[in-house]
Amino acid sequence: MRPGTPASSAKACRTEHGRDGAASRVDGLLALAVIIALWKLASIGIGADIILPAPERVLQTLARVANTARFAAAFAATAGRGLAAFGISMALGLALGLAGGASRRVEALMAPGLTIVRATPVLAVILLALIWFPAGIVPVFSAVVMAFPVVAADVAAGIRAADPRLMAMAASFGVSRRKALFQIRVPSAMPHVISAARNAVGLSWKVVVAGEVLSMPAHALGTGMQNARMALETAEVFAWAAAGVILCALSDALFDLVSRRIACHTR
Repeated sequence: MRPGTPASSAKACRTEHGRDGAASRVDGLLALAVIIALWKLASIGIGADIILPAPERVLQTLARVANTARFAAAFAATAGRGLAAFGISMALGLALGLAGGASRRVEALMAPGLTIVRATPVLAVILLALIWFPAGIVPVFSAVVMAFPVVAADVAAGIRAADPRLMAMAASFGVSRRKALFQIRVPSAMPHVISAARNAVGLSWKVVVAGEVLSMPAHALGTGMQNARMALETAEVFAWAAAGVILCALSDALFDLVSRRIACHTR
């Protein structure tokens, strides 16, 4: 394998990302240790588990709850809703962003609707969804409504950010607008698409769990949090919330791995 070949460049890119990833993980662990230490000090200072339980108590509660069939069903159901919301948001946002980025007229037509959706409070969307849909659909619908405008805006910005010199060159060689869109604009928009996906996946988990807390489907992490709150089991509320954080962290780690591979292949 000769230096400078695509294969060697991809290998060097993966090595570079590996070093950066290792450094980021170390920094992340240090930050997590600081947060846990501050949490422990705060729990000691407050001295009331019902207000702020200690980290080790939450960890024990999480271990106990996680060893039940109810937790496994809730974790799987929330994961399914989050992935469904993310997939629908990406599909809808990509379609609208591509159309809006390629045509100023389409963008102008979409702008009022997207502005209204972005300005609508999450709680208002969830409350309306409670009227319109069954409990299991409420979190997915609410997350899609909140996430797809973010994707659409980022993708449209990426489509418009294509190098004007390349677009001018394509026009001078008689390249059709459709061909220029998919061969120049879309590839140049990939960093924006990756950014949109990162934002959408985090937002999807947050809104899905919030929707579950209010709609209380039979199996959901949010339902577990709400039941624990009503029983005044603060440590269990933290435990169910920690499960949601773990789910989000797993998706972020997988997303980072995929996005780095895409970046190396497109470099």
